[in-house]
Amino acid sequence: MSYQSSIEWTETTWNPVTGCTKVSPACKNCYAETFAERFRGTPGHPYEQGFDLKLWPGRLALPLTWKEPRMIFVNSMSDLFHKDVSDDFADQVFDTMEQAKWHTFQLLTKRSRRFADWAERRYHGDGSGDAKGRRRWPANVWAGVSVESQDYAWRVDDLLRVPADIRFLSIEPLLGPVKLKKAMLRQVQWVIVGGESGHHARPMRPEWARDLRDQCVDAGVPFFFKQWGVHDADGNKRRTKKEAGRVLDGRTWDAMPEAVLS
Repeated sequence: MSYQSSIEWTETTWNPVTGCTKVSPACKNCYAETFAERFRGTPGHPYEQGFDLKLWPGRLALPLTWKEPRMIFVNSMSDLFHKDVSDDFADQVFDTMEQAKWHTFQLLTKRSRRFADWAERRYHGDGSGDAKGRRRWPANVWAGVSVESQDYAWRVDDLLRVPADIRFLSIEPLLGPVKLKKAMLRQVQWVIVGGESGHHARPMRPEWARDLRDQCVDAGVPFFFKQWGVHDADGNKRRTKKEAGRVLDGRTWDAMPEAVLS
């Protein structure tokens, strides 16, 4: 199953895993959980089990059937590195992405420590391979981690252990100020920032978004401002997501990394 996505920074979603469990404050108002739980108990529905974690082996080869190149967000409804997803299943997901070289895959996780450990076992960053059969990270797979506040900036350290050509940060929902070391930020190729949406959304302060924008500009890192969420640009009054928009200081910020495809 795939969906043409309304997410501003991708085109299509691919969910060989669905369902998840909460690991940090960003998960509190999870949009995926809210959506999935609407269908719990609906016979035959893909989310009949609600947001309980489920593997879908029958979806593994789906991107190979899409002949036109697409930007694909992997597991928008889960996390590939959840503790209940086996290394073998993660390997199979990556086998598909390696085969589907004409697509660009955007992989995002909050389980950054396991992601980095797994990546080091499977891949060898210099392209030479080694006696254990590791290989170079596929250039068409972008590796990302979520960071919602300074308390979770350590996930960036884990990301830097992943030998991807394109590393990115999804700082959404932004729940507090985040300061990143310039030397660290320069090893990242893209930063997405956005506020929270949904009925119980927490406001994002405009100074938090501006400061991250300025850090990216100073470090020469592409910056993408996704949304204010459901609060206005002052972080005070509730608005619809559409009304709040995605204009920061008089303009949209839509920079994307340049894909390094083999």
